[in-house]
Amino acid sequence: MKNRMLMMLLAAAMAAGMGTAVAAEKKKDDPAHVKKDVADHRAMADAHLNAAKCLEGGTAEKECHAQLAKDCKGLGIGKYCGMKHKH
Repeated sequence: MKNRMLMMLLAAAMAAGMGTAVAAEKKKDDPAHVKKDVADHRAMADAHLNAAKCLEGGTAEKECHAQLAKDCKGLGIGKYCGMKHKH
């Protein structure tokens, strides 16, 4: 009896998760979502370009990365705006 109840709960949870996934997939196709996603990518690219120019100008890496963090706040993941590479 407990196994049957557990299986029913598991099935319900999986069904709910699938519904969420379908809703998220529909959102990705929404033109407004695509437009915002493009704008976010452009903003991150601009922030990284500015960081590269900052470094090229001879400014200390710590200062350039601090500005990058400010420019990317809310856009990328991590302290380097979603971009991590070797140093």
